[in-house]
Amino acid sequence: MAASPFDSQTSGGTRSGEDFASRVSWLVREIWEQAGRLQDGEEYLARMLPRLAGIVGGEFLALAVAQQGRWEVAARSGLARLLPEPLLGAALDQEQAQTDGQHWLAVPLATRQAPVAALACYFAHAVPGWAQAVFEQVGPAFYEAWRRVSMLQQALQRAARLQALLQIATRWNQTQELETLLVQMAEAATRLMECDRASIFLWDRASRTLVGRPALGMPGGELRIPDDRGVVGQVLRSGQPIRADAQRHPDWIDHQVDAATGYQTRSVLAVPLRSRTGEIFGVFELLNKRQGRFTAEDESALEELALQAAVALENVRDRQELIWAHRRLAEAAGEGTELLGQSPAIQAIRASIQRVAETDLPVLILGENGTGKEVVARAIHFHSRRRDKPFLAVNCAAIPDPLAESELFGHEKGAFTDAHQARAGKFELAADGTLFLDEIGDLSPNIQAKLLRVLEEKVIFRIGGSRPIPTRARVIAATNQNLAELVRRRQFREDLFYRLNVVSLQLPPLRDRPGDVMLLAEHFLQEFCRRARRPVPRFSAEARQRLESHPWPGNVRELRNLMERLAYLGPSDVIQSSDLSLMLSPSPREALAVEANLPLAEATARFQAEYIRRCIERAGGNMSLAAQQLGLHRSNLYRKMRQLGMLDQLNRAE
Repeated sequence: MAASPFDSQTSGGTRSGEDFASRVSWLVREIWEQAGRLQDGEEYLARMLPRLAGIVGGEFLALAVAQQGRWEVAARSGLARLLPEPLLGAALDQEQAQTDGQHWLAVPLATRQAPVAALACYFAHAVPGWAQAVFEQVGPAFYEAWRRVSMLQQALQRAARLQALLQIATRWNQTQELETLLVQMAEAATRLMECDRASIFLWDRASRTLVGRPALGMPGGELRIPDDRGVVGQVLRSGQPIRADAQRHPDWIDHQVDAATGYQTRSVLAVPLRSRTGEIFGVFELLNKRQGRFTAEDESALEELALQAAVALENVRDRQELIWAHRRLAEAAGEGTELLGQSPAIQAIRASIQRVAETDLPVLILGENGTGKEVVARAIHFHSRRRDKPFLAVNCAAIPDPLAESELFGHEKGAFTDAHQARAGKFELAADGTLFLDEIGDLSPNIQAKLLRVLEEKVIFRIGGSRPIPTRARVIAATNQNLAELVRRRQFREDLFYRLNVVSLQLPPLRDRPGDVMLLAEHFLQEFCRRARRPVPRFSAEARQRLESHPWPGNVRELRNLMERLAYLGPSDVIQSSDLSLMLSPSPREALAVEANLPLAEATARFQAEYIRRCIERAGGNMSLAAQQLGLHRSNLYRKMRQLGMLDQLNRAE
């Protein structure tokens, strides 16, 4: 540092007023020049305090700051000495320099603004009067320069801290696991706040416990304490930040935890964690500042960090709750996909489901209507790795041919007349899940060709679009038709048949497994009685025999519909054979009969009408199913009933 005009000044010398004023002016200029070069308040004090002490000939010079009714040394030059606190207090009260008449000089710097500060200088001999004049002249400039350097330092630190917070928050919001997030928070806090340890305490309201993680030295890295104990308990209850240290607040620190971990807590800083609605759900705690004690600036920084932590914790908690809820729903849905039955054929199907579920192979499910093809498809899905992904079922027979391509592959806005907006198809919506194509034999040749391309290339194109859209959906197809025969008649593409028929499962009709009838009947009856909130009736021996001897042309669906009707409309105690007569085909004793003396045409008409009526009853009123059992199209069935006069009778009955 360059020499100043004060360097030749001795404590016993004299100076003219003009000479003294110029020297003071030079010193003030030096004070501001140093402030302009530095960005660190501590470095500024380290340079200027020794300089000021040397100028006045003091052995010890300290910048004292009032903190919570006590004086703290912000910086000093020379050998450490105990501050003359009464003298400093008198200087502040009278707002002018004070001496003890011997060695100490106290000069107030700021009395009405924060921080309240003063200079304390110790001299080996009596305090020189001109030294007091120097401090009174340069003191305000020195204090203001130090305050501005400190403010600049704080601004730079805050900018750096905010940048670090942004990076930390970005990383936190990308974390999906709670345990990983808590560790990341603790590591970031200890690094950013320059402390030894950090823990996040989450409030378990039910047990009135604060659960802290990560907790070094504790079993499982977890610390559980009552929610009214220690500093974190006070923060939880008051909702206010707390700074404490072992010397000033020995009763606030929970030393039982120190005893359990072998760790010595010297200082603590804790702030509340608040939800989006302002509700406190935890506490963010720091232990042992590496340099000194936690400051108000540290408290402000931790509050900012806690704000970001609370958002990230709530996001992870919401995400995990959604995942758990989805898994619970998937598990509940999976429970309803079990294929019931003890027959060898059903046991073989169950074993096949377990084998093919973990593969991505296409599956072709064959069987009559009502045998449970969609149940098998769902079972494959929920036993696979895709169980948490969508399962979409498409009835190909129910989609008009002009709409089939849009339904399966989607379309872009304006692709055709009614395409007012873009729409994703079933392949897109299925995403990484499973797409079940029921009645695939009813697809037109044009859609068959496009489906084959999707299965081969794993890429779809929306109608009117040119952008390829990858698809990883697994395809399970089903049909009640003989696809091999359709291929022979050129009604189904041979290449698509072989692409779908990598794994095929043939479902047996219910009539081929009579031993499973009562197992299924009782299962369905219990399910529907639970929904109807009524006791489950039992079957009489005659009813059991009737059920087991029935051919079940509608298979499991027919049996399920019958049990649903019995659950809501049947007797409450015992189901008799007579309770089934209106729903099942007649027993041998109830065979169809017409009078023998009728003309052939009339007898034929009566026989047809009665046969159709019973088929409709057996199908539970389902006209499509009745038509299928009769080998007719639904429209042809209605035409036949009109010819026989049955529609008029049906309308009058209704």
